[in-house]
Formats: sequence, C-alpha cells, structure tokens
Amino acid sequence: MARTIQGVLLGSPEIMRDYIAAFERTAPHIRLALPQEVVDPEAVTLALAWDPGADDFRPYPNLRLVSSIAAGVNGILASPSLPSDVPLMRIAGESQAQMMAGFVTWHVLWHHRRFGDYLANQRQRHWQRLPKRDASDVRIGLLGAGKMGGAVARALTALDYDVAIHSRSGRNLPAGVEGFSGTDGLAQLAARSDILINLLPLTAETRGILNAELFSRLPSGAALVHVGRGEHLIEADLLAALENGQLSAASLDVFAIEPLPQDHPFWHHQRIVITPHDACDSTPNQVAQEVAEAMARVDDGQLPASVVDRHAGY
Repeated sequence: MARTIQGVLLGSPEIMRDYIAAFERTAPHIRLALPQEVVDPEAVTLALAWDPGADDFRPYPNLRLVSSIAAGVNGILASPSLPSDVPLMRIAGESQAQMMAGFVTWHVLWHHRRFGDYLANQRQRHWQRLPKRDASDVRIGLLGAGKMGGAVARALTALDYDVAIHSRSGRNLPAGVEGFSGTDGLAQLAARSDILINLLPLTAETRGILNAELFSRLPSGAALVHVGRGEHLIEADLLAALENGQLSAASLDVFAIEPLPQDHPFWHHQRIVITPHDACDSTPNQVAQEVAEAMARVDDGQLPASVVDRHAGY
C-alpha cells in the first residue's frame, strides 16, 4: 500500500480545486489541500503549482517535489521562494502532445488550403475556386523539438508535408525530418519555411525570437502558427509583416498579455486567427497520474521523468 503523501495547491483556488477530486480518484494516497486548509505545513512534501506568489513556497520546508499542472513552468520559476534543491517537473504526457499535434495540423491545413480566403469569399457570397498546392510542395519549419514538436512533425509528415525542425542539437528527430541548429541554422530553416510553427519554451534566448529579422528571412507570403509563449512574439513586427505582405496570415494561441485586451489590434485583423491559449491541455486526471508516478520515482531516489532543467528554463 502506498504511503500517504501530503500536498499543497499553490495558485488560483478557482483553477486548483479541480485537482483535489482528480487526485482522490486517480491517486488517493496523495492528499491535496489549499494553503488555508493545510494543518501541518512541515508534513507537506508535494506542491502542485500554477503561477504561485512570491512567498507561496516558504511555509513548506520539507518539499520533495514541485510540479506544474501543465507543460509551462515560467510562472513557477519566477517565484523567489521556489526551493533550489527540490526537483521541479512539468506535465509532458503523450495525450497532451497528440492534442497539440491535432491543433497545429488544423492550422497548417487552414493556411495551406487558404480557408481564410474561402471564409472571406463566403461572407461576400463569392463563388471562387482557389489554386491548390500538393502538401509535398509546402515546406514546414518547426521551432522546438521536444515531445510536442516530435508529435507535430510526425502528424505533418504523415500528410506528406515537407517538415524541418530547428532545435538545440538538430539531432534525434523523427524519420524524414531535416534538422537545423544554431543561428545560421535558424536562418536556413526560415528560408525554407512556407509555414513557420513556434513550439519553443520561453527562455532568455528565445524571448522575442519571432521578430522582423526572422520574418524577413521567410519566403514572401509565408504563414505563422504561434503556440509557444506570448513573449516570443514582437507584436508590432508581426503587424508590419502582415501589412507589407511578407506574411500572408498568422494563427496565434498565446499572447504577452492574457486575456488579450479588448482594444488589441489582433482582434479585428482579417489575417489573424485567435484562440485563447487553448491549443492543448492536461486533464486533472492526467496530471494526477503523472505526479503520482513522479513521486514514486522520487521515493526511489530518482528524478521525475519530466524534470525541468532550471538553467535552460524547461
């Protein structure tokens, strides 16, 4: 029988309460509570967090694992009270990667088959067939080669798209996918990307990577699918690239300010598709399963399978 583990939920109560019932169903030996409900802070060995406050970790001196409830960990890393000697993990399940692959594939098809133009024609009651390109003639550039990047690449190659990936190493990529790395590799990838997909984590090196210089290296009329982090994108540079025709369209799921302000120009731009940071998600049950497995590894003296490299930021 698994030992009882006391955990605390750090973040918005409206978000975090759903995880109490999920852990009761999936991992009943892990008992979660909101901070105000914790009886003995010294007994807490697990923290499940999402955008915790600056001091949220301080009351719990005996933490053995901190976990995000999603793939992102930037909000957790930003907390000054996050203990430096405790493993931090992110959620990286296969179902989440497949959900992302489906989302990105839909947007690639949207841009490849020019559904935005068809929608505009429909509103004008204008019947017009548009020129078509074989998928094999559409070059896809992926920024980021983690589990999600691999799932997206496999989904798109299965549809016969010409896929390449830029990553730190440029190696260990799915079959049939060309790899690039480094500054020169980024320029080379951009030059052969009719549709550029951003799946990068947010780090000091990747902040602002979607900028005028990168857009200028894309083929004229390329499209952008942005599902990384809002701070990757220089918004004014995107608007300028759409205005001058360097980019034909963009799909945006993440933004520097969320929710997107009501007066933001993205809302009304005819060449931008907006979704509310909803490309993929982990269900509370999936989180419970992954965290329970990670705690078992920690108990055995191992690191979680999806442990975060704090220096790299993911």
